[in-house]
Amino acid sequence: MRIVIQRVTEASVVINGELFSEIKQGLLILAGVEHEDTLADVEWLAGKTINLRIFPDEQGVMNRSVKDIDGEILVVSQFTLTASTKKGNRPSYIPAAGHELATSLYESYCSRLSELLGREVKKGVFGADMKVALVNDGPVTIIIDSRLRE
Repeated sequence: MRIVIQRVTEASVVINGELFSEIKQGLLILAGVEHEDTLADVEWLAGKTINLRIFPDEQGVMNRSVKDIDGEILVVSQFTLTASTKKGNRPSYIPAAGHELATSLYESYCSRLSELLGREVKKGVFGADMKVALVNDGPVTIIIDSRLRE
């Protein structure tokens, strides 16, 4: 799995012109699932996400996690994160998981984040055409790939 984490002061998802989800201070996470991903990837990424210290402490040092600040999380599925751009100018999405596996692992990731955070994790709609808005705080943007954990 590949995720892009953005520290935000607010973020939202609009579908068909209507507000679907929104958060205030916390993390907007874009998540892409590859066909070789498993629940082990979900578990590792969820733990990494919750404990990632990217929020400032009293001295302005990034020492706090989203859980430490009682922040919110919004997770949006984004299969384009799995793109391979090695050849030509048209991205290849061959590494992307099929709908069934991708949906299952995306939902598992969101559920596990919710358990670890102790509150509901907001979501987009898997496979929908979404308009995502955010105010990136910092800006702070972190990319994590579960294939690169060792």
